[in-house]
Amino acid sequence: MKILGIGSRIAHSEYGKGVITNVSSTDYWVTFIENGLETIPLNDNFEIIEAAENEVDTVSFSEVEKSLRDLLKKWSDVSEIVPIGDKWKGGKMILEPGQAGLASKEIPIDTFFHKIVMVRDRIRVMEQKINSSKLEESEKIDLQQYITRIYGSLTSFNILFKSPTNHFVGEKSK
Repeated sequence: MKILGIGSRIAHSEYGKGVITNVSSTDYWVTFIENGLETIPLNDNFEIIEAAENEVDTVSFSEVEKSLRDLLKKWSDVSEIVPIGDKWKGGKMILEPGQAGLASKEIPIDTFFHKIVMVRDRIRVMEQKINSSKLEESEKIDLQQYITRIYGSLTSFNILFKSPTNHFVGEKSK
C-alpha cells in the first residue's frame, strides 16, 4: 500500500472531499470541506482525486512529543502527573499523638500524596544516575538492592495511587 503525501486530495464516502494535512504511522489527518478535521485509517476506503508525490514521514507530531516526554522523564527529574485514587481526593490525614493533651495534626491527603510521588521520582532519578555512573558493576548492584528495599518500604502507600502501574514495587517473594 502506497502512503499518500500531505496535500493529497481525496473523496471519502462519509466525510466528502478533503485534503490530507498530516500523516501518522496509522492514520491520515484530513481536513474535509464539509466536516472539518477528521482522522481516518491509512487503509480506509476513499477515492484519490489527486495524489501528492512528496516524501511522507510517518512519525506524527504526537509520537515525537511522546518520545520526547519519555526521554525527559528518563533523564531528568521532571515528574509525570500521577493521579491519586478517587476515594482519597479532598480527604485528610489526621495524626493523633500518643500523649494526652497534645494537639493532633491534619494534613490534606493530596499534599501528602504529592510528597510521596516526589520521593518516588527522586529515587528513580537516583537509580538512573547510579546505573549510568562509572561505579563498578558490583557497587551498582549493591546500591540497586538498597533502592529495591526502599521501594519495598514504600509499598504501604500504594493504596493512594489511582493506577496500579504507578505502585511501588519492592523485592518479589520467592
